[in-house]
Amino acid sequence: MDAVNFFGQECVSLENKTIQLLISRSVGPRILSLKFTGGENIFAELPDFVVECPGSGTFHSYGGHRMWHAPEELSRTFLPDDSPVDICPIENGYRATQDVEAKTGLQKSLEIQLQSDAPRVVITHRLTNHGLWPVATAPWAITQLKTGGTAILPLSCAETKQLPNRTLILWPYTDLSNPNVSFGKHHILLHVDMNKDEAFKVGFPNLRGWLAYWLNGTLFVKRAKYEAQSAYFDFGSSSECYCNDQFLELETLAPISKIEPGACATHVETWELFCNVDRPHDEKNIQALVEKLGLE
Repeated sequence: MDAVNFFGQECVSLENKTIQLLISRSVGPRILSLKFTGGENIFAELPDFVVECPGSGTFHSYGGHRMWHAPEELSRTFLPDDSPVDICPIENGYRATQDVEAKTGLQKSLEIQLQSDAPRVVITHRLTNHGLWPVATAPWAITQLKTGGTAILPLSCAETKQLPNRTLILWPYTDLSNPNVSFGKHHILLHVDMNKDEAFKVGFPNLRGWLAYWLNGTLFVKRAKYEAQSAYFDFGSSSECYCNDQFLELETLAPISKIEPGACATHVETWELFCNVDRPHDEKNIQALVEKLGLE
């Protein structure tokens, strides 16, 4: 495992002939870069973006991909993860494991596996309870992407005649009149061009299971299974999207589970990259893209 320096962080590289990922060894567990070979990193690069965690210090965002445990609570969610992680090889990839969080008794690990002949990655997020009591929580997978692109959020529209068939969860700072947001019948389109100190977030039960982000001709798609019979935090959100003037986050959550001492909860995402994709501008563009790529 040769070390790669990325914005001052020691990383290991996972790559095939098509794409490259950089997995941090000095902090995390984090995936700090994802790109086509010879292309640009589509993940946000945020070495100086910080949030204060009450009683625990400063949380550094860094950018890229990370795992939290839901629900969000400032003094627990934003625990600093600035210590080195253990990196070990697994089949087609690496496992990155942090030390047990002293405050929660939980331990996070990411298993990152890259398909040998395609731009496809499988990430298994694992939360293990090393405490003395059960913990009600959920693995929460968050991918920070650069601004300047367009997010596509799929809405599930079952035929129910006159009955309601969609749920949208809003946060206190969410302004539905934001000109960067377009609401269609089957999708939400979010152009990432926010003003300073402006933020937007929505959540929803994502029956279709995918989220996408377009940036400079590259389309990033992440998928996670939706369990219709399970309960989710944030009024039933299995997918969420947050955006401000510095980054956009595509987020998926596992169902709520009670993790017994010594047990773990897992959450699996599958990522794909597509090249030479035209920027989607409206519902018609999105539907054509969905059909072409088989997103359903």
